[in-house]
Amino acid sequence: MTNHLKVYDESAVKAICSIRANEKKAWQAMALLDTQVNVQQALIDAAQFGIRYVLLGICEDIGPKANLGNGGADEAWPAFLTRFLNQPHNQFIATQKVLLLGEVNVDDLMAKSKQLDNQQPKQLNQLRDLCQQLDERVENVLSLVFKAGLEPIIIGGGHNNCLGIIRALSKYKNTPVNAINFDPHADFRDCEGRHSGNGFRYAYNEQLLNNYHVIGLHELKNNQAILEAMANANFKFNSYQSIKVRRDITLTQAVNNALNSFDNLPLGVEVDLDSISYMPVSAYTCSGFNVDDSEHFVHLAAKNRQSQYLHLCEAAPNQHPNNIENGMQHCGQVISALVNTYLQAKEGL
Repeated sequence: MTNHLKVYDESAVKAICSIRANEKKAWQAMALLDTQVNVQQALIDAAQFGIRYVLLGICEDIGPKANLGNGGADEAWPAFLTRFLNQPHNQFIATQKVLLLGEVNVDDLMAKSKQLDNQQPKQLNQLRDLCQQLDERVENVLSLVFKAGLEPIIIGGGHNNCLGIIRALSKYKNTPVNAINFDPHADFRDCEGRHSGNGFRYAYNEQLLNNYHVIGLHELKNNQAILEAMANANFKFNSYQSIKVRRDITLTQAVNNALNSFDNLPLGVEVDLDSISYMPVSAYTCSGFNVDDSEHFVHLAAKNRQSQYLHLCEAAPNQHPNNIENGMQHCGQVISALVNTYLQAKEGL
């Protein structure tokens, strides 16, 4: 199980960490795992020493490509690290309760995926097979985190990874779970082979998803079959148009209504960065929400007592209209803001 996890030590991040006199950086406050100890036991020990949150990266774009989309989501995690690790540590952020665990090992799967063309039907099926293998690795690694009683913050890759996360949480809690998703897409496409557009559908079919609510679903970016499948499952949404265009309901009301509709089962907090206007992502949009809207969503969802994890996906620095360097800066800043929001809401700061 642990061979699917790259555990970080100081040497893994030293090159991107900066130092400034009379200033404590985030990387100087957070913890790293002891690489000489069994990972499961080390995580349990970390929880006993006051660690509450675990940062985990997934450097893949197999899922988006398997969904006939663009690549680049594999660069979101390094973009985040460069920004987050070097921000100041102060009274407004509980970085001392954060463990920088590492990343899911996907090197071999990514190498295979780079040889495949998603416009060729046979190769598209191969990409979807790789995505299924990725599901198993994500589940295995997340199982270690949940079993230690820790809350993971999962960054990078496509929205396909929601399935592995939900599987791990559901099996650990021995119950179906709820999920709230800030996303223009429901990701509830047919079970046609695994990809970033059907993770929640697979979770539902596997009876792992009790209730599911999408905030900001775009009325013109989901096909009729998806909308009918959501209705048949009795899953709800508040559309982008109802919140931002018609102004039938505020974002705050929509999120709170959704949270209040859930029972006391474990809750997953999902954010597809596709929801944010001008964000370098797998599916770029000019008609979406602002960054502060996404932060507000995370704030409200994180304050729910049943929330168990934060999943930030689909950011793709190489999709920035200028260049990947600007994309890395853009993604790093926005993802860090969302992680900070989650930590502050959880700690009441």
